[in-house]
Amino acid sequence: MARYTCSFILSIPIEHLQPLLVDLLQDCDLEIKYYTTDYIMAREIPGNISFSKMVTAEVLIDKSTATETETRMSIVIKNEELPLQLDNHCRQTFDFIKQAIERSRHWHLIESIAG
Repeated sequence: MARYTCSFILSIPIEHLQPLLVDLLQDCDLEIKYYTTDYIMAREIPGNISFSKMVTAEVLIDKSTATETETRMSIVIKNEELPLQLDNHCRQTFDFIKQAIERSRHWHLIESIAG
């Protein structure tokens, strides 16, 4: 199973972050399957890629450390594909979503740490 993670610190109030992330994931061609104020799960839309390569994205928003101006969050991008190549579909999708978060005009990126 391929799995890629990244943590972010963003300059945005926590109450504004979740709806903006839902829109961002949808703009990345992911379908929102479930969300709460501190968790979002989205998946690639079936039909364009084989089932084992379909990516699931999970976003975890850290409510316990959020301030009025700063919010921490983590993303996990995964699929059932074995990561036999460094540039696999899951990695490409992870890089695309990570860049979309880092370049979004809706917040200021303070820190990004890929794991």
